[in-house]
Amino acid sequence: MPARRTTNKRKSEPIVEDEGVPKKLKVSHRSHGKEAGQVLVLGQGDVGQLGLGDDIYEKKKPALVPLPEKIVQVMAGGMHTVCLSDTGHVYTFGCNDEGALGRDTTEEGSDKVPGKVLLTEKVVQVSAGDSHTAALTEDGKVFIWGTFRDSNGVIGLLAPMIQSLSPVKVPMPETVVKIASGNDHLVLVTLDGNLYTSGNAQQGQLGRVPQRSSDRGGRQGLMRLLLPQIVKIKGKVHIIDAFCGAYFTFALTKDGHVYGFGLTNYHQLGTKNVELCFNPVLLTCFKNSGTTWVDFAGGQHHSLCLDAEGQVYSLGREEYGRLGLGRGSGEKSEPTPVMGMEPAGGLTCGATVSYAVTREGSVYAWGMGTNMQLGTGMDDDEWNPVKMTGKQLENRAVVMVSSGGQHTVLLVKDKQES
Repeated sequence: MPARRTTNKRKSEPIVEDEGVPKKLKVSHRSHGKEAGQVLVLGQGDVGQLGLGDDIYEKKKPALVPLPEKIVQVMAGGMHTVCLSDTGHVYTFGCNDEGALGRDTTEEGSDKVPGKVLLTEKVVQVSAGDSHTAALTEDGKVFIWGTFRDSNGVIGLLAPMIQSLSPVKVPMPETVVKIASGNDHLVLVTLDGNLYTSGNAQQGQLGRVPQRSSDRGGRQGLMRLLLPQIVKIKGKVHIIDAFCGAYFTFALTKDGHVYGFGLTNYHQLGTKNVELCFNPVLLTCFKNSGTTWVDFAGGQHHSLCLDAEGQVYSLGREEYGRLGLGRGSGEKSEPTPVMGMEPAGGLTCGATVSYAVTREGSVYAWGMGTNMQLGTGMDDDEWNPVKMTGKQLENRAVVMVSSGGQHTVLLVKDKQES
């Protein structure tokens, strides 16, 4: 889940054209990028995910990626990067072994520099997993490319065992306002407040498939997993937002309740036990705090959450410092304040790293340093938040951050434009 400076106002109502002309539905959600800027990358780039060409495989400090347009959203997949321009175009670079770039990369080196995905409709939001990418259009349609995988390999995208090298439309009975990707699952929030999921179900991350059918759909087969279907939650629940970790999902309701499902082996969902959650669970650790929650992000075994006051919290596994709570803090089963930062407006997780974007446009990083994703210039783990610095960050405000398996992407703009 990417980090973005946000306001607390959430919109899910349609925006229509002026009176007297035909009305065309245009979806709006707080996750849709509105601040345009430039793209910086750091970390490992063995398969071109830094977008800097054939010869650059590592950046210890943020480096500028040449792009032909201003960018409003960046997303780091497992080994690829997705950028959305202010005109609604999608650019990708990195590993394309299973179609995650959504474009032809047969020309040598074309995967290691930004290239445009051919989509005829204007895109307002993108998401990325290990081997898939999704795009939401301004009229609430979703396109996807690449493939989902499970512990045994490829499971397909919209049809069993079939991946797509170019965008294909996701069949949805409702208008979508928000998408989010885990490693191998996709979550869709609709205008009517419903939640749909598709992809791998082995860890319960779809929230609608029982454990007995989680391995490739059981007797019903893979279509049970690959065709997006609604997640059923007891009572009248209106979902306004959803967020993904690698193997788990958070859903936020209109009345401020938080539900979760999927992998919670280190309490990363905030559950009291560590059993897989195959159905949505009302997470009481968020309900009882009296806090208004506005953002969530998940890594492999940890989560971050943000309240309306700008306070960042963490929970889950502590190894490598990913919780930002200092050495010896231990595993956390409920949200615990991360100190040492100014009020935040957005947050994100990589597999074993964490980031918070402050309301003033700085970015703090902590966790595993092995892949140079923290921007310290060294490979040491950081157990507390450290403000990221670098020449490319001078006189620039960070708008959002997204982190993948070994690399991190930042969206920045000049401070005089902020």
